Amino acid sequence: MLIDFSPVRESGVKLLDFAQRFTFHELRLAVNAYVNATLDLLADCDDAVLTFEPYDPEANDPFAPESERHIGWNLAHLVLHVTASLEEGAAFCSILGRGVPIGGRLRYEPDWRTFTTRAQVIGRLEESRRMCLAYLDTLPDPPHLDVLRDMPEQYITFFGQLNAPANLLLGLMHWDEHLAQMRNTKAQAQAALKA
Repeated sequence: MLIDFSPVRESGVKLLDFAQRFTFHELRLAVNAYVNATLDLLADCDDAVLTFEPYDPEANDPFAPESERHIGWNLAHLVLHVTASLEEGAAFCSILGRGVPIGGRLRYEPDWRTFTTRAQVIGRLEESRRMCLAYLDTLPDPPHLDVLRDMPEQYITFFGQLNAPANLLLGLMHWDEHLAQMRNTKAQAQAALKA
């Protein structure tokens, strides 16, 4: 099940409160749904489509090297980006859910330039699914829902406090936000390569 994040995006509901709407079983289903939706989107994509650099006038990645700050992200890059964020959310979910307070970042994103084939991109999606579901398997019964992630105040102001499931939802919401970009990039790539 893909999640409707409009209460968070449009109504100001904080992820901590939004998380109360979901069981961990439903969150597992959501992890699978986002991976499956992306696999479906990429089903007819070959290596050329996955590595096509789209035109994106809004591209602005402040964390990228200056030479790459304003380039459009290809589909392979987008997959690596969303999987890295979801894995970070799942890792925090596991640690906090086991009652261990923690902060900082737990994120690793592979170098998108090394992902040039369909097999690599599909493998990354399946690897991420396996990792995220495995993190959820580490939760005790019942998980600690009162342990919150230690975050800088500006993040708390934006996202609110985050417990175990709220961290996983943060990763899923980030993936959800990039689905339209993936569809647009795919359409650009297919049109350009057809011409």
